[in-house]
Amino acid sequence: MKATITALFSSLFITFSPALTAAEYYKCVTDKGTVFSQFPCGNRATKHRITVTDPDIQAPDNYVKQLNELEREQIIKRLEAEIRSQKHRLDILSRERDRAQYQQEQRLNRILSDSQSKQISKDIQKQLNSINKQYQRDVKKANKKLADLEKKLARYN
Repeated sequence: MKATITALFSSLFITFSPALTAAEYYKCVTDKGTVFSQFPCGNRATKHRITVTDPDIQAPDNYVKQLNELEREQIIKRLEAEIRSQKHRLDILSRERDRAQYQQEQRLNRILSDSQSKQISKDIQKQLNSINKQYQRDVKKANKKLADLEKKLARYN
């Protein structure tokens, strides 16, 4: 009898429940692995949403608005990914420049005569100048692309 009443209430709940339900969760990548939680699990937690729909519900006649919203969300995610990519590129350029400068400066640490040291010092200075010029060009180009992407993202937000 008790099982019948429970089944009846659960079937009524399912019948009158909304056609669309959503749940939110947080995803964190930690040293121990990926953690999923109902609450933010750190300052780098990303919020995700799960939406479940009833397959028996008919689609609305005018779903253009929903499709536009989905497209806008996809554009925003793509732009955010490109922005992260450009920022990562700037970090890589900086590391490459630092590495090249370090290699050039290490040439001076070798045991050389004074005349050889002066000659190599001039050559190193030329190399460092060309490295910095190339770095400045690359950074300028990456910053311009980053600014364009952020403007696009601002238009969609």
